[in-house]
Amino acid sequence: MLLYHLYHLFWLGIDLLLPPTCGGCGAPGFRLCPQCLARVPRLPDRVCEICGTPALAAGSRCADCAAARPHFTALRSWSAFEAPVRPALHRLKYRRDLGLGEALAPQLAAYVNDLGWHADVLVPVPLGGSRLKERGYNQAGLISWPLSLALGIGHAPRALDRARETRSQVGLTRTERQDNVRGAFQSRPSLVKGRTVLLVDDVATTGATLSSCAEALHAAGARDVLALTVARAYRGLTAA
Repeated sequence: MLLYHLYHLFWLGIDLLLPPTCGGCGAPGFRLCPQCLARVPRLPDRVCEICGTPALAAGSRCADCAAARPHFTALRSWSAFEAPVRPALHRLKYRRDLGLGEALAPQLAAYVNDLGWHADVLVPVPLGGSRLKERGYNQAGLISWPLSLALGIGHAPRALDRARETRSQVGLTRTERQDNVRGAFQSRPSLVKGRTVLLVDDVATTGATLSSCAEALHAAGARDVLALTVARAYRGLTAA
């Protein structure tokens, strides 16, 4: 926890030098203002017990998970992919608002603790080489690193690699998403073997990318894989 407090102090220092604006609404003086945090859109309580898809009877499985179970044990998301979380994640992802990862960490840590999840190591979903070169950073890593500090568990950003480049998932159907990321990842046994992994990304839509990552982690010997995203896009919302 000491490292987390030091990291938090670092960003407070940056805020003094370069006063931020809220990622959700643009209000001055905050990376995420209290008003936006108070109106974070929560997902329904009734979700698929595996993939976290909303609008099902409690404790049930959705038709997709019943037909073909994903490779992760469970996927949960802190928020729906709506304002103010959606514009905040877009600023983190596309506009280099790097401090938003740290601003989200306390909220995500509290959410993980409420779920009762326990993991040995956090692993961010990796970007493809071309997108990483273009963007200069992996937004999932900017979320997972401070979250690992807040939870007091290890962080292994090199535990997963892209085995091949993939198309953007935006606009693809569920089947196209699954085909697009099938076999796209590989994992290092030395970092995950025998461990429970908390796999972290910014947004989940169908869970196809997270399932493919989880498959690679299990192939490398991971004991269990839990998946966490900041937000969830689902039917009735615009996909990420």
